Amino acid sequence: MSKYLFLLSVLLLSSVSFYSTAESQAVPTTKQAIAPSEKQRLLGLPVYIRIIKEEHKLELFVKTKNSYQHIRTYLICSYSGGLGPKKRQGDYKSPEGFYQITANSLNPNSKYYRAFNIGYPNQYDRAHGFTGNYLMIHGACVSVGCYAMTDEQIAEIYQFVEAAMKNGQQHVNINIFPFRMTNENMRRHQGSENQDFWQQLKVGYDYFEDTHQPPNISVVDGRYALTGPALPQTQHMYANNVPRNTEEYIGKFSYR
Repeated sequence: MSKYLFLLSVLLLSSVSFYSTAESQAVPTTKQAIAPSEKQRLLGLPVYIRIIKEEHKLELFVKTKNSYQHIRTYLICSYSGGLGPKKRQGDYKSPEGFYQITANSLNPNSKYYRAFNIGYPNQYDRAHGFTGNYLMIHGACVSVGCYAMTDEQIAEIYQFVEAAMKNGQQHVNINIFPFRMTNENMRRHQGSENQDFWQQLKVGYDYFEDTHQPPNISVVDGRYALTGPALPQTQHMYANNVPRNTEEYIGKFSYR
C-alpha cells in the first residue's frame, strides 16, 4: 500500500512541476533592479521603450555599442480599454502604435509625480480620424486611458529618458503592442477586428526583434509602413509635441 502511495505522490509532484515550468515560460520574469554602478554607466545613452499590453509590461532598452539591449522590465499598474487601438476621445482606451517622446513631452512636476506625453494622436491616428489628448505614461499607479506606473518606476524610467535627451537624443521611440507579436499569438487573435491593424504593427515588432534597432515608421496611404530614416514621411508621423503645461488636464478623463 505504501508503495502505491509513494508512486502516486511522485506523479502528483511531477505534474505540479510541469505546470509551474510551463507557466513560468509563458510569462517572462520581470528583470530585477539595475545596480547603481550599472545605472551610472548607462545613464545618458540612447533609450527605447516598448510596451506589451497583454502582459502589463513596459520594457526599457539602452543602446550599448551598436544595438539596443534590454535592461529592465516594469509591471504596469494600470491601463484601460483592453486590447486594440484608441479611436476616440472618451473611449477610455490606452493607445497602441508607434509614438515618440520629445523634450516638450516631459513633465517633472506632474501631479502624478512624473509624466511624459506619448504624442497621441500621431499621423496614423489623425489619418483615421482618431481623437483624444493628453495620453501619458505617468506615476501614481492609477489612470484611465494612460499607462500608470508606480512613482518609483516612473522615476527611474524618466531618469533614463531625460538623461538620454540631455546627452543629445532628439526623441525616444515608444512602441506599444497589444501582445508579443509572434506568429503563434497572431494566430491566437486571428478572429479579431483589429487583425489588419496588428499586422501593420507586427512589421515594426519583427524589425526590432531581428535588428535590435527601433523601426523607422512612416504612414503611407493611411497605413503604418517600415521605411528608411532618410524618407521625409517619418518627420511628420509621430508626436504632436503637446507642451508640458497641458499635462494639468490629465485628471479630466473626458479628454481620453
